[in-house]
Amino acid sequence: MSAQTGDLYAQLSEHLKELRLPAIRDYYQRSAQMAQQENLSYEQYLLDLIERECEVRRQNRVERLLRESRLPLEKTLATLDLNRFSQRIVRQLHTLLEGSFLERSENVLAFGNPGSGKTHVVCAVGQELIRAGRRVYFTPCSLLVQDLLRAKQSLTLARLLKRLRKYDTLIIDDIGYVQHNRDEMEVLFTLLADRYERGSVMITSNLPFSQWERIFHDPMVTAAAIDRLVHHSIILELNIASYRIEQAKRKEVNVE
Repeated sequence: MSAQTGDLYAQLSEHLKELRLPAIRDYYQRSAQMAQQENLSYEQYLLDLIERECEVRRQNRVERLLRESRLPLEKTLATLDLNRFSQRIVRQLHTLLEGSFLERSENVLAFGNPGSGKTHVVCAVGQELIRAGRRVYFTPCSLLVQDLLRAKQSLTLARLLKRLRKYDTLIIDDIGYVQHNRDEMEVLFTLLADRYERGSVMITSNLPFSQWERIFHDPMVTAAAIDRLVHHSIILELNIASYRIEQAKRKEVNVE
């Protein structure tokens, strides 16, 4: 490499750093060599560089959104055993993966016994939505109500609700699994009311609607919460045996 070429590369690197184009900065020399070898036009060379930068940015965005989402990353579509579910559930799952329910601010309500795969299903959908560029936030219901209650007590609830609005969907896991007091359920209802027809929520629960008064402790609040959730919703009824119990039984058979 001549001194003149070295100076040129140094200037290019500095300018690309200033323009915040790290992928092009790392790749342009190799791409230039390939362009010379394959006799590519200037336009083809430029396109190759821009495509590389765009791809790296897409990957970085997905990684950032996955970290921000707090989703359990092991619960993916690839690790979800679709053979355990009915054809109806599989069809609903494919529809959810299209992501159009977010544009309509529709909710997803997944019901089933412990171990039926509710959390895995909604988390797998959440990860695929992120890879399509959507913003998703996952939280166990027990932690969410604590955050909401602390925000209310510190007079910052409106600020927290506004921050949560930036997400295309909130995944609230295991509503009703842990019993909460009336104050905690009031702030949860406030969140659900705030999301109504404004943003999607994806909820998992072991309890059917007929038992939700145990969650909200008041028949009127319970009816209002269910009404807001069901009005625009997709309901997944996972009435299947526990995956964890099935796994334990297989291990017992193998040991014998």
